[in-house]
Amino acid sequence: MTFTVAALYRFASFDDPAALRQPLIDLCAAEGVMGTLLLAREGVNGTIAGTAAGIAAVLAHIRGLPDCAELDVKYSAATEMPFQRMKVRLKKEIVTMKVPGLDPARDAAPYVDPADWNALVDDPDTVLIDTRNGFEVGYGSFAGAVDPETKSFGEFPDWWRANADRFAGKRVAMFCTGGIRCEKSTAFLRHEGVEDVVHLKGGILAYLEQVPEGESRWHGSCFVFDERVSVGHGLVEVGEKE
Repeated sequence: MTFTVAALYRFASFDDPAALRQPLIDLCAAEGVMGTLLLAREGVNGTIAGTAAGIAAVLAHIRGLPDCAELDVKYSAATEMPFQRMKVRLKKEIVTMKVPGLDPARDAAPYVDPADWNALVDDPDTVLIDTRNGFEVGYGSFAGAVDPETKSFGEFPDWWRANADRFAGKRVAMFCTGGIRCEKSTAFLRHEGVEDVVHLKGGILAYLEQVPEGESRWHGSCFVFDERVSVGHGLVEVGEKE
């Protein structure tokens, strides 16, 4: 049996995230869907797995939540169920940065489609910044990308403030696994006064899915947050790095 895996997020405005939790738990249980979903006032984030029909039912429910009609979803497949249970957690942030006043739903930088990303990788006047942590970067990254060598996403603001002068006069192009950290990190850079900043639409997963391997600027595999460990071009399961 093949399971459908859906990595999803949406920056939205939830007045009462706690009220959304139990209906999601009940629906996932009824549909046999497992994984983790995070709910916060700023939106929803998570990865779930199940049958194609079960995933479709859960995603339809989430798209019906406030501001979630344009839910971002990345699909892949797994030959075994990659999660052991279903968790729906309430959080202060759906991706933790600890910078007050950010509104990624309003202030995130423009997207660059995966088909147009190689031009930025090849542009000497563009600096690529990998917003993931050092462990994830160890599995793979884009050629020439800057690795902030952070242990968590919450360290990124301090790293940027200590290194911003290095990138003066450059276009900043940012990327992450599925797009959510880039939405928040580009909103942060704009909050810091950076005007020329963009990010990869759909993240690394969208790039690996859409860009042919022969044209790719990606090296290695992409760490994912389930028992598949990492995926490569075409989102084929790779597992542990060598």
